[in-house]
Amino acid sequence: MSGKVIFYQLGQKFLDRKEDMPAEAKQVVYYSLAIGHHIGVIDCLKPILECPADDYAAWLEKLPEGAARSKLEGLLKWGEINIDSTATHLLARALDGARPGYSETENQWATRLIQSLADIEAEPAIYLIAKHRDA
Repeated sequence: MSGKVIFYQLGQKFLDRKEDMPAEAKQVVYYSLAIGHHIGVIDCLKPILECPADDYAAWLEKLPEGAARSKLEGLLKWGEINIDSTATHLLARALDGARPGYSETENQWATRLIQSLADIEAEPAIYLIAKHRDA
């Protein structure tokens, strides 16, 4: 498998405010935000972890079979995964438990990802998107 894997973390959200937007349309945007939809909201994602796709696949093989491994393998299968507060404990536990078999670099990846999972725990509006990019 070629290419690279990049994990992005939500760093900021802001409302796309166009001064020429009619007042009625602004009300729709504000109402949508109030009920949980994100019409007119732009999410700014920042890269937090990048690794070669082959190394990522080898890293995942060191995780035990189960839901956490399947979640992370979805990136290789589908090209993209989202990680939100529903998966933080599952992934953190699996990554931490597999540390003895990791190389130094893989331990650094695990540390960075576990920290981002903790960020999500502290602020559930944060999420991660991981993408597989071809070389």
